[in-house]
Formats: sequence, C-alpha cells, structure tokens
Amino acid sequence: MEQFGWDDPEDIAIALFEKMPNVDPLTVRFTDLHDWVCELENFNDDAMKSTEGKLESIQMAWLEEYNDSVN
Repeated sequence: MEQFGWDDPEDIAIALFEKMPNVDPLTVRFTDLHDWVCELENFNDDAMKSTEGKLESIQMAWLEEYNDSVN
C-alpha cells in the first residue's frame, strides 16, 4: 500500500475505517484522531504539520466511510 500524509484525507479515512469500523468518527476528539493517524502503518508525514482543518477533513472523510457502511 502507498504511503500517505496530512494532505490525503480520503486515504487516511479509509485506513482508519478499516482499522476501527465500529467507531463513529463524530465521537472522536481531535487529540485522539491526531494520535491514531500518526500510528497508522502507512502514514508518513511530520506529526507537527497537522492542523485543525486537516483533522476536520479527515474526520469528515472518515464519516462518509462510516455512513456508507451503515446504510
């Protein structure tokens, strides 16, 4: 699998959903989300380059994956 970073919210969202399919992304605090992203096997970026906007983009992309699985 290819490496991804903060500018790849869809790839991160898919990886998070595959790792934690039963977690509702709207219940996750950004501090936890940041940690979980940095712990992903294929995540290859500087942890300090994260912003609230990037985390929100990841959360919304993850929510789409989550909602698609529920419906």
